[in-house]
Amino acid sequence: MTQQVLDQKVQQAIDQFNALDEKICHFTNILGLLGWDARTYAPKKGKPIFAKAKGTLSTETFKLSISKEMGECLDTLCQPEVFHQLDLPTQSCVRERKQDYEKSKRIPTDVYNEYVVLASNANDAWEQARENDDFSYFEPYLEKMVEMKKRFAEYFGYEKHPYDALLDEYEPGLTVEKLDPLFADLRESSIKLLNRIQQSSRKPNSKIFDQNFDVEKQKEFAQFIIEKLGYDLDAGRLDETTHPFAMGINTGDVRITTRYEQDNPRMAIFGTIHETGHALYEQGVNPDYEGRVIRRGASFGIHESQSRFLENFVGRTEEFWKFFYQDLKAHFPNELNGISLDEFYRAINAVEPSLIRVEADELTYNLHIMLRYEIEKGLIAGDIKVKDLPEVWNDKVKDYLGITPPSNRLGVLQDVHWSHGGIGYFPSYSLGNLYGAQMLNKVLSDLPDFYEHIEKGEFMKIREWLGEHVHQYGKLYTPGELIKKVTGEELDAKYLVDYLEQKYTKLYDL
Repeated sequence: MTQQVLDQKVQQAIDQFNALDEKICHFTNILGLLGWDARTYAPKKGKPIFAKAKGTLSTETFKLSISKEMGECLDTLCQPEVFHQLDLPTQSCVRERKQDYEKSKRIPTDVYNEYVVLASNANDAWEQARENDDFSYFEPYLEKMVEMKKRFAEYFGYEKHPYDALLDEYEPGLTVEKLDPLFADLRESSIKLLNRIQQSSRKPNSKIFDQNFDVEKQKEFAQFIIEKLGYDLDAGRLDETTHPFAMGINTGDVRITTRYEQDNPRMAIFGTIHETGHALYEQGVNPDYEGRVIRRGASFGIHESQSRFLENFVGRTEEFWKFFYQDLKAHFPNELNGISLDEFYRAINAVEPSLIRVEADELTYNLHIMLRYEIEKGLIAGDIKVKDLPEVWNDKVKDYLGITPPSNRLGVLQDVHWSHGGIGYFPSYSLGNLYGAQMLNKVLSDLPDFYEHIEKGEFMKIREWLGEHVHQYGKLYTPGELIKKVTGEELDAKYLVDYLEQKYTKLYDL
């Protein structure tokens, strides 16, 4: 075969691969839009019927990812002498599609379709079970989902622990063996710090939130704050849902949702800032990557690092509220009358073991994730049965946080993730905190006036730094490569441990 013929064959493979990649991305964009609709405005009665249509489109997308044409393209482009001649974005697209192809090829098409339909119906069952505080209604759906994910773990394959196969879906390269010591260090330091805080006599007055904050005013403030943070509303929208989320349809359409509670304005404030962090990431990806698999974030953990960075390392700082507090008081003049900035700042950073993960403070939040991680490992290994989950959950909450849920709605039914098959996802939240703290250390080195920018309400410099070092790359790099590129080091728990120690030692005069 002449070099010219070889070059033509390679170019044909590149062209066909790019066309397949774009088609899959387009279908995925539509599925994302359908998912957003199902969780926001779709009528309840139509959901079970619509789940089948969604399953059909998902299955067709799945078939494309494992098609003969995709396999032939990958066979050509993954040859070492060819792969190394590709530009970096194409190499990264090939890497991502190859990993997906090898995993998905092992899943029978009919099984995948069954999974998609199950996930849609299970989500509806979870919503009803949560609303009625009835775990038994959700239990059969969850049993099927856990069994399905066990099958997926076997399809994907693993070396040591079946949960590794599911972790890898969300955080490529992560294993139980790597995660256990990271979480062990964080758990030990967090519990010790929590004990010291509980013994402190300097308690914040978090009761200032125990009153009614008009929901319409909360909506106005949420809209105000996301625009100040740089969220492009011409490329997105803010809606209301049971469980807040961000949905990147494409770089020009990144939607966020939040939840409002009349007697808990912190939910909407910090939930909205959190989802804005996700959205800024999606809006900041290199637009040249549109229609390519690398348009998404590097991993769920890296994605979470951007939301937690904005929510906590920016949004819970005293400097942030030096800028925003007067605006908040203007929305709630009676509710915050006589409440000083210092009192408010300490109240939003109060450490109080709580039942609801999304309402947890920075310190105890990671304990919520760790108990879910332990439960998920047990479910997939077969050590924990679905029928026993309410009891197991309550025991672990007691062990980790020292409190006991009075209902399943405030316990095992509080999270949506298991209903749509997100087993292996929860560690991403704490990984986000770990990645974010390590990035913060680098940001403070590069931008010594970081907190001065926040106090002045100047967020563009911070967004530009994140855009340059994280956002623009999308999936160009693996999470391990990216954190090393950004900080010069592999992921290390010490940065989050040190951050929490310094913050709460000062807040509580420890």
